[in-house]
Amino acid sequence: MRYPEFLKKNGTIGFVAPSFGCNTEPYKTAFEHAKKKFTELGYQLDVGPNCYEGSGIGISNTPQKCAEELNEAYCSEKNDVLISCGGGELMCEVVPYMDFERIRKAAPKWFMGFSDNTNFTFLSATLCDTAAIYGPCAAAFGMEPWHESLQDTMDVLCGRKDQVHGYKMWEKESLKDEEHPLEPYHLTEQTRIRRFPDEDVRFSGRLLGGCMDCLIHLTGTRFDQVKQFNETYKEDGIIWFLEACELNVMSIRRAVWHMKNAGWFQYVKGFLIGRPLCYGEEAFGIDHYRAVTDLLAEYQVPVIMDLDIGHFSPMMPLVCGGTVEVSVCDGQISITNTWK
Repeated sequence: MRYPEFLKKNGTIGFVAPSFGCNTEPYKTAFEHAKKKFTELGYQLDVGPNCYEGSGIGISNTPQKCAEELNEAYCSEKNDVLISCGGGELMCEVVPYMDFERIRKAAPKWFMGFSDNTNFTFLSATLCDTAAIYGPCAAAFGMEPWHESLQDTMDVLCGRKDQVHGYKMWEKESLKDEEHPLEPYHLTEQTRIRRFPDEDVRFSGRLLGGCMDCLIHLTGTRFDQVKQFNETYKEDGIIWFLEACELNVMSIRRAVWHMKNAGWFQYVKGFLIGRPLCYGEEAFGIDHYRAVTDLLAEYQVPVIMDLDIGHFSPMMPLVCGGTVEVSVCDGQISITNTWK
């Protein structure tokens, strides 16, 4: 696994929009403020041509132009790391135009984003053997003041921190809107981790995963090289991190079934599951816990749920493709990057 160089003091942060750009509110103002904050921290900025674009369908621009921006920015010497402007809907249509061979031969570079950006954070690991960060998109860094998760993310990106942890509270309903674009997280819910089986546990392995809404549409395509990835890293074992955005309880269950029967969970060491947006909902007597655990019980590995991963903020930055040690003790989780 290739680990990129960390962002250095006074380095250059590149911004790209392979999914949505920041052309509408509240994201436009939040992105402008994020750029200001990064500049105040001493960083240089390299803003891609699609960052304020909104002519695309479910993405910032045409699939070809979105891919061109990412291909060029990744291989450019004008920036040191890349942060995606935002999530979106149809980054899958960008994937066929990405030059993975060129990216694989280029010097490794940190790319960070989540949700629809799974289409690159995941494929960077499985196709290019290059770690990426599943973490906040650019506009999140415009909030005032920063939540500690954003500082943790910068500390990981800069190589100042190896360990991340869960947070005490989470946001069920955001107060950010067009009139309040810099609003901090509205933290009203106490974090309560669910463990299956219900016991303290420690385990290690190599992280792989992302947003299930995206992963299920990569499964079985020509971009699916998970079996090869699993074989390459079977001695480490795989720790899957998964979260869901628009999937309901039954859709989550179908997604897990799909990945399971595609052979993705071979050599699994554990599962880290984020709170889905359908949190608290049920269908046919099945809640979001049983949607997952019924199908994963046969692996006899830890399944840790309701974690700070994904669309219910805040979120822990996770190094997709990286080796970690996971500790779940007294209702708290810590994930330590071991960089092997």
